[in-house]
Amino acid sequence: MSVWLKGLELRGFRDRDFVETPEGFLFCVVGCAHPEDRVIAYLKYVPSESGKWGDLNRRFSRTLKAYTIPDLRKTIDFIGEKYPQYLYYSDVFSTWMTAVPKDRIVRHYIPEQRLRDVIRNPKNVLERRLEELTKMLVDSGVELGFLGVTGSILLGIHQPFSDIDLTVYGMKNSKHARQFLEEAVKKRKNGLNSFQGSLLKNWIKSKVEKHPITADDARRILSRKWNMGVFKGVRFSIHPVRLEHEAEPYGARLYRPRGEITIRATVSDASESMFLPAIYKIRDVEVIEGPKVEDLVEACSYESLYDSLAEEGERIQVRGRLELVIDRREKREYYRVLVGSLEGGGKEYIKPLPKAGL
Repeated sequence: MSVWLKGLELRGFRDRDFVETPEGFLFCVVGCAHPEDRVIAYLKYVPSESGKWGDLNRRFSRTLKAYTIPDLRKTIDFIGEKYPQYLYYSDVFSTWMTAVPKDRIVRHYIPEQRLRDVIRNPKNVLERRLEELTKMLVDSGVELGFLGVTGSILLGIHQPFSDIDLTVYGMKNSKHARQFLEEAVKKRKNGLNSFQGSLLKNWIKSKVEKHPITADDARRILSRKWNMGVFKGVRFSIHPVRLEHEAEPYGARLYRPRGEITIRATVSDASESMFLPAIYKIRDVEVIEGPKVEDLVEACSYESLYDSLAEEGERIQVRGRLELVIDRREKREYYRVLVGSLEGGGKEYIKPLPKAGL
């Protein structure tokens, strides 16, 4: 079996794939678990003659200007008003979302296949940088068939100013990628570097403006961001994606809102914090504001800003939607805090707390 086909035999719709509708809308897929007849995804690009992305044949504008809940809410409101066929109420997650009916999908963009095509025949400087970065990851131990490219390069609408957004599939290969990048960026090897100078300042400024965090919070978060940086002058990000057998089936657990809550807790397991949603198992929970519940064991974020920001034994502060979790397989109930709910209005967060004495 070709390394490019390995992992594709059971492939469904995965996190950060894209799907296109008859209107030319480009939706980015969220997660690997979906209803039987739909694909959960958010609208990112729409056709536009004056759009910044695309070529002479077709141009696109971004509808999701920033990866924030207020911006996501705007796209959902737009869909609800103009294209309600893509609006969906999930009884599993107890919320409205956008989800594309499978019979409205005219094209499924698969990151592994697009990466294969690019590195076989890179056509510009950005694609050559992608080829080089891919080779470095493969040389470090990441399996070639478990890498892909998402974002504007996946769609073929990238511009010289575009970023490189790679996907890496599965826990095993994601760990390999993390080990390599943490060392390479720290040592500034092979053209890899962290954000510096104005890029660093602008990143911090942007996060403070768009999220309920301080500049110190942003610096601490960025210091943990192993999966983003600069490669030979081009910004890049790496997005770990669960394989199908690593993701829970849609509907295996039900989530019921129980109000807002702010807590402090110790991370007991951060092994799934690199994925989306980022999951932190927690213990020693202190409720600062909100319902005093027992058996609060998990913090979960759908905002990628808050992935990979704490390890086992570290303290975090979390504000989000308290949810009762009904696990239908294990026949048990417990609570979690969700960060990234529509009801939260962009005021939810996870903050790594400084260690005592620092």
